[in-house]
Amino acid sequence: MRINSHNEWDTLKEVIVGNGESQAALIFPKDRKYSEDEMKNIIGLAKEAYPQKLTDEINEDLEKLCNVLKEYSCKVLRPNNEDINKMFSTPNFTAIGNNLFNMRDLHLVVGNTVIESPSPSMHRYFEPTGLNDIWYDYFKSGFRWIGAPKSRLVGNYRIPFFEGGKRYSRLTEDEILFDAAAVLRMGRDLIYLVSSTGNYLGAKWLSSILGEEYRVHTTEGIYRSSHIDSTALALKPGLILLNEYRVNEKNCPPVLKQWDKIYFNDIAPFPSETLDFQEKVRSRIAKELQSRYGVDTN
Repeated sequence: MRINSHNEWDTLKEVIVGNGESQAALIFPKDRKYSEDEMKNIIGLAKEAYPQKLTDEINEDLEKLCNVLKEYSCKVLRPNNEDINKMFSTPNFTAIGNNLFNMRDLHLVVGNTVIESPSPSMHRYFEPTGLNDIWYDYFKSGFRWIGAPKSRLVGNYRIPFFEGGKRYSRLTEDEILFDAAAVLRMGRDLIYLVSSTGNYLGAKWLSSILGEEYRVHTTEGIYRSSHIDSTALALKPGLILLNEYRVNEKNCPPVLKQWDKIYFNDIAPFPSETLDFQEKVRSRIAKELQSRYGVDTN
């Protein structure tokens, strides 16, 4: 089957579903060397942050999702996790990835074009290669396969700021940086969220690649953190679901002016056990990795 997808609402015929195998993402200081025992301890702490019980639960849910999709005659593809937890280096940093779970994060499908986005997250630098087997199979039927320019991710390319008592970050405009999940597809119109996972330079590059056939609309201020899918979801032509904690009539993107809008505020809170695990285990491990080994977890 040829790749052909323009929006978020058409009938799904084929889909890539991620895998739940995970460990904490690790970012290593550029010039420090580690002994075998130190690396063993670092990897052990990383795995402690993602216990096997959690991984098993995630994979069980994903398998159920795949079964439901197949019941509706949707073909399900899975990525190759073989290399995701291996250490790699670029001329500017060393890191280890953590999973191939969020498949829509780094690949944007627009019509018959697949665009690999240049993520601002160091540990995701080589994550897209986990889908290469799938893309090469599709390539037999033909499609446009485009990779954005590889970024260097050097210096302070994230600038922290505070808003409403919360800490956020924005990207500098020195390099093309964006996650595909910062983009909402609505046919010939795409909303591009300028945030901690997308800068204006990335939107400019994307617009230049897609050409005059598509319109890339940048929006800023509706959500400061990362991806757009928890803020806006196009349900069908002319109807969009919006998070009213973030979007209102004043800051709603102008491209949606004529659209019917459903605002929602019924958002399930994080389970208490999830918050406890984050505070008592993951936050502790992150501090230990940084203080003992100079290793960041994101």
